[in-house]
Amino acid sequence: MTGDGDAIRLGVVMLCHDELSIAARMARVWADGGASVAIHVDAKAPAEAVEAMRRDLADRTQVLFSPRHSCEWGMFSLVKATQDAAALLLDRCPEVTHVLTVSGSCLPLRPVAELCAFLALHPRRDFIESVTAADVGWTVGGLNEERFTLRFPFSFRHRRKLFDRYVDLQRRLRFRRRIPQGLVPHLGSQWWCLTRTTLDAILTDPRRAEFDRYFARVWIPDESYFQTLARRHSLNIESRSLTLAKFDGQGKPYIFYDDHLEMLQQSRCFVARKIWRGAARLHAHFPQGDPTRPLADEPRPERLDRIISQAVARRNLGRPGLYMQSRFPLKDRENGKTSAPYAVLQGFSDLFPGFEDWLSDRVDADVHGHLFAVHGAEFAGRRPIGPGGLSDGAALRDMDPRGFLANLIRISRRMQVWQFSPRDGQEMNWFTATDPNARIFVVTGAWAVPLLHSDMPFDDIRRVAAILQRTELAQMQVLNSVWLKAQTQVWDLGDFCARPAAVLRGVLRQLGGDPETAATLPPMREIAGMGRFLQRLRNAGLRPQLMGDFPATDTDPSVPPQERPAP
Repeated sequence: MTGDGDAIRLGVVMLCHDELSIAARMARVWADGGASVAIHVDAKAPAEAVEAMRRDLADRTQVLFSPRHSCEWGMFSLVKATQDAAALLLDRCPEVTHVLTVSGSCLPLRPVAELCAFLALHPRRDFIESVTAADVGWTVGGLNEERFTLRFPFSFRHRRKLFDRYVDLQRRLRFRRRIPQGLVPHLGSQWWCLTRTTLDAILTDPRRAEFDRYFARVWIPDESYFQTLARRHSLNIESRSLTLAKFDGQGKPYIFYDDHLEMLQQSRCFVARKIWRGAARLHAHFPQGDPTRPLADEPRPERLDRIISQAVARRNLGRPGLYMQSRFPLKDRENGKTSAPYAVLQGFSDLFPGFEDWLSDRVDADVHGHLFAVHGAEFAGRRPIGPGGLSDGAALRDMDPRGFLANLIRISRRMQVWQFSPRDGQEMNWFTATDPNARIFVVTGAWAVPLLHSDMPFDDIRRVAAILQRTELAQMQVLNSVWLKAQTQVWDLGDFCARPAAVLRGVLRQLGGDPETAATLPPMREIAGMGRFLQRLRNAGLRPQLMGDFPATDTDPSVPPQERPAP
């Protein structure tokens, strides 16, 4: 056999079970390209559709129809259908030198002449993916070697419980089938291209009846029968398929649509599976090339492989910070709790009434108020609708606070910054503390500053102070946990008041602002008298914590100057 493409005659085994009108169109493409075609139609297909297909292809004498079998995924019937169609093709078309298997939903991307020219460069090579079961690594469903050593008489799809129970029974009984002598089980794609010599040797093997009996109880034998027997009869196997067929994480084939046209064209593959039935642009565009000047260049599916691998990873892991009904992640197994960095500032708005406006002028971020306030979310500018159409309603937010927060951060390209306080809902403390995207800045005890200037009766002040302190202590336990992943900085009230400009410069620096703009501080609430206030709380039986050091003789602004103690 020479390297001339004219010496190659292609035969195609086409397996069809539905969408027979599209399959007929594909058979015509193969036949018009010069290939001989043997079609097997699933016996479950409607008789009217089969007859219409026969009439449509009646003018193509090189299109043959093989005996029909009722095919079941994962069962030997698919192998039997392939055997009969291949035998018919070899018997009726003696000029055929190579046989390619395709399905009715496969689309030739390049002219048949180019495939023949490529095969002419490797005239005695069998293109069939064939890998030992121990090394394959890509099977889905937990059965590699066991598919060859157990028996599988039941349909995986239609009798799943019986299938699973029978497998479990065989495992408990330690049952093991004997693999026929001389066979080393291999796995691979069912879409192969074999030379006539190899395929004829497989079909006429003297031990074929023995091999057929064995593979009749192998699981998914169409991925192992020809792949194993080709190793017995071929002297030149190239372990790859010439058909572009990709599978997702569940073992289901990817479907190509019209918007994949450019990628399929760039791949330079000969055949693609599986094509959506409504992909009119793909069916009109392919096969693409000049049959009179065929190119024998190699397929280049690397870019498409990379994109599909990324899609598989995205499907398995999800997008960072995206929570959706179809793949709601388990707790602490998320691919990122949130999608981007954000900041939580606690205590600053208690010390600086105009802190939000001051900060928003100095950082490129959406600076919100208390997003988890009991009365509702305080979006920037106090708008009732926040980024992404999020409502400020407390009821909607509290139905799914994790989703509220993740959506807020994911929907906006700017950093999200908000205020927090022990007065707010505390449901998200663990979520933010264990989120690497969180930056948490806390001035502990700052909640006492508004109480210092409160007109409430002191008994009420003491009661509120006890609740807020207890809440903040619980929050500090979370931030001091070994599970902490957020970037945190904590100052007590006394430390902050001693150097507010330095603290704010550090906050601005970490939020991407200019630290020098902290030279102009926002108006700060008066803290004179804080020491006396805290002492009154102690005298009332409440021990203030996390406030820092304030002398008990600190000036009380409510006491007239003439009555204040001498320094």
